Amino acid sequence: MAPRNAEQEKEVLEWVYAVLDEPVPEGDFADILKNGVVLCKLMNKIAANSIPKFKEKGPAFLLMENVQSFLTAAKKYGVPDEEVFQTPDLFEARNIPQVVLCLYSLGRTTQKHPEYEGPGIGPKMATKNVRNFTEEQILAGRNSQISLQSGSNKGASQAGHGGMGNTRHM
Repeated sequence: MAPRNAEQEKEVLEWVYAVLDEPVPEGDFADILKNGVVLCKLMNKIAANSIPKFKEKGPAFLLMENVQSFLTAAKKYGVPDEEVFQTPDLFEARNIPQVVLCLYSLGRTTQKHPEYEGPGIGPKMATKNVRNFTEEQILAGRNSQISLQSGSNKGASQAGHGGMGNTRHM
């Protein structure tokens, strides 16, 4: 399990509260998100009505359902399974770095949804870059010579270099 990274946790919390358009509360990352209420609100803000009902207060098992509802909605939204955390990872603070990864992934996934207009987090996702070459261009590329492949390496060679550890210095 990776160690916790306070800087990443802070960045993720700032993004979450920027999406919610609320000030970031004081406190520990895990404690703020533990009951799942903030996560459910976040998911509803990103994709309207993705979690129609969630509990604001109640016993632990009901609040754990909030976290599970968030995870289900995040997967449905497009967060890959390998980047999703398990409920105890957050609720029992077993693997907070996985929670951070999941939220980064959620933020990245919003880039695939043109209807999402909120703030982003993390690097921009790659887009498909289709190239269409004519037959003429393909043939020209095949027939061109790259200098080192055609043997014009200006006299450079590996002469004098032995195997690993055998440098032949005299």
